[in-house]
Amino acid sequence: MDSGFRRKAVFVLVAMFLTAPAHAQLTVDVDNAGNADLVIAVPALPTPQSQNTLAGTTEDLGNRISDVIASDLDRSGLFRPIGRNAVKQITFSEVTAPTFPYWQGRNAAALVQGFVRANGDGKITVGCYLYDVALGSELTRQGFVVEPADWRRAAHKCADAIYSRLSGESPFFDSRIAYIAETGPKGNRTKRLAIMDSDGANHRFITNGQSTALTPRFSPDYRQIAYLSYLDGNPRIYVYDVGTGRQRLVTQSSNPTFAPRWSPDGRFLLYSMAIGGNTDIYRIPAEGGTPQRLTDSPGIDVGGSFSPDGSQIVFESDRSGGQQLYVMNADGSNQRRISFGGGRFATPEWSPRGDLIAFTKIAGNFRIGVMSPGGGGERLLTNSWQDEAPTWAPNGRVIQFFRTARGAGNSSVWQVDLTGANERRLPTPVDGSDPSWGPILP
Repeated sequence: MDSGFRRKAVFVLVAMFLTAPAHAQLTVDVDNAGNADLVIAVPALPTPQSQNTLAGTTEDLGNRISDVIASDLDRSGLFRPIGRNAVKQITFSEVTAPTFPYWQGRNAAALVQGFVRANGDGKITVGCYLYDVALGSELTRQGFVVEPADWRRAAHKCADAIYSRLSGESPFFDSRIAYIAETGPKGNRTKRLAIMDSDGANHRFITNGQSTALTPRFSPDYRQIAYLSYLDGNPRIYVYDVGTGRQRLVTQSSNPTFAPRWSPDGRFLLYSMAIGGNTDIYRIPAEGGTPQRLTDSPGIDVGGSFSPDGSQIVFESDRSGGQQLYVMNADGSNQRRISFGGGRFATPEWSPRGDLIAFTKIAGNFRIGVMSPGGGGERLLTNSWQDEAPTWAPNGRVIQFFRTARGAGNSSVWQVDLTGANERRLPTPVDGSDPSWGPILP
């Protein structure tokens, strides 16, 4: 078992690093993703004295943390980072007293500096500072006391602090993703459940591939993953406990069950069950119990996703003759259609911010799009041959999905900003599908 999933990392905000008041209005335009024009320098994080830790020397950790911060900021599409290999090595004394003329000469508008220090208890302290280069002022500072093995999380948290300060948006880098790892020929794919950090690091396979796994979803506290498995030869929903490695069947029904989704508070699971050619959406307590049937129309109702406050559910249904999107109250009442554009609509997922619903639109090709919960403002964000199954970043600004290559059938995980720009492929060791982006880590 990966230590990062056994151990809950504790991030202690060091008192001396409490957020400093801002003295400038340096910002980035979140609606300009993919056209990054804010140059931000990220030199290596120095150490007052190079010391050994369980994750390497503090000097080496300073280099690696800098690289992760720069990579995170680059992936956001809002910044043009200048990494440590293109700038000077700063000294420990410069962390709180930057040489601003040098950074102005590098055309940097913003500057990230920090340090790594070994503590007497075996932990490390990671400092993170953000400066406005033109005004020579500090914008924010944070510090974290962590186990050495959690250095990547400290880097993500530093990047989150910078992203939030300059964009005004909530963070999303310090999070994890569950997805389906695919191998083998097009007609006989092996599909395993896998998990990784938001940037693809700390990758781990969960299932061995002896039975097909599909549509994973992290619980809000990351302790469990609900997913569809063909473990007994039939589609059934299981909940996998990340800490113990044990899994349990959600329902004992002999009917096919699929498309699990957690409620925002983790107390309930939505799923679909097919009985005699009719498929409906059910809700069941996450720990087991008696399921409640929420839909009862003729046809196929599937793919429920809760609104962030848990009061409503968006789902897809073919009750009108083709796949369309519907919204209902959490108890199944007040079911109403919200999609009316040409083509079919599938795999809806409510934004964590509550303002949008992402979906797959099928009209010749498969594209990722968004609309308001009332059905207005439909916008398509991608335009490839087959993009499907959107999942939201914790801050509701970025959407992941999987893309299938025409002909070969190879699949890969991608993400796109709400602007429709900054399309990027997420690195995975094998083909990937059905991504599920979890919330910010606790």
